[in-house]
Amino acid sequence: MRRVVRILQSIVLVLGLCGAGRAADVAVGTATARPGERATGYIRVPAGVDPAADIPVIVINGAKPGPVLALVAGAHGTEYASIVALEKLAQSADPSGLSGTLIVVPLLNVASFLQKVPHLNPVDGKNMNRLYPGKPDGTQTERVSWAITRQVVEKCDYLIDYHGGDLDENLRPYSYWADTGNDRLDTTSRGMVLAFGLDRIIIQRNRPSDPVPSATTITRQAQISGKPSIAVEAGYAGTTKAEDVDALVRGTLNVMRHLKMLPGVVTPVEHPLWIGRYSVVTSDRDGIFYPLVVPEAYVKQGMKIGYLTDFFGEKVWDVTAPVSGVVLYIGAVPSMKKGDNIAYIGEIVDTP
Repeated sequence: MRRVVRILQSIVLVLGLCGAGRAADVAVGTATARPGERATGYIRVPAGVDPAADIPVIVINGAKPGPVLALVAGAHGTEYASIVALEKLAQSADPSGLSGTLIVVPLLNVASFLQKVPHLNPVDGKNMNRLYPGKPDGTQTERVSWAITRQVVEKCDYLIDYHGGDLDENLRPYSYWADTGNDRLDTTSRGMVLAFGLDRIIIQRNRPSDPVPSATTITRQAQISGKPSIAVEAGYAGTTKAEDVDALVRGTLNVMRHLKMLPGVVTPVEHPLWIGRYSVVTSDRDGIFYPLVVPEAYVKQGMKIGYLTDFFGEKVWDVTAPVSGVVLYIGAVPSMKKGDNIAYIGEIVDTP
């Protein structure tokens, strides 16, 4: 009898060891993917004070175990290059060669996309990347943020948030890296942002001494949850140019290699331009905007970067740079109302 018990115990141990290295099914919303498969579905957000929302999600479950990487785009539904990039990446990703899982949310703000409304969710007029962790009983943007927090942020190990120039924004590609003061978190996310390969990196100072925000971006929410995360931007003024889409796809594949989700060697960007902070120039009046600089231009404090005319063509305001630095973004269309962003000027610092 003892010999039989020992044999059974050995069988159980072997089965347990075999199972330990086996990938498991992954479910997000209505999409459930078995190991080596992909599945599509929706993160369903029930109606509340305003209509329900169905957020498309793609789960690509690798044949081999590994980390869970979340890729989220379309918080601003007219930042088209990032949305197209994630759709292309999800279509081409091969689960048989993947270690770990991709959770791909290519279009978060469906109403913005369908109605061609920049910056905000037209359902409730709110910014879909400023209200995390959201509220289960709030307006649609808050309910979507709540669902994404529970279904995506809490299920992933790493996260990349994708953006770009909105319909009225002209920018060159850049990324964000957060200095949180958590060595483990910061070292990992720094490795991710360098592997992504964009050569302009904005440093966000999210230190422990800062008050914990009641509502924030998805990357900050991930960091609060202990998940390394970065944000990346490419594309401008509603365009989907191949070089911008390819930069986002290529950068994502490099991060996946960096995280050992794909085989291959990664060469991180060697000499990025680190931006210590950026100043936002906003309009103090309505008018017609004429830019005088382009993204990546270096400017001096007080230098004229554009001007506004009234609706009769008379110049009413010279727009000047509040600091010396590099132009990250400048208005891409003539329409300008009081309070609109005109430009971002980044201040260059040494390597952090």
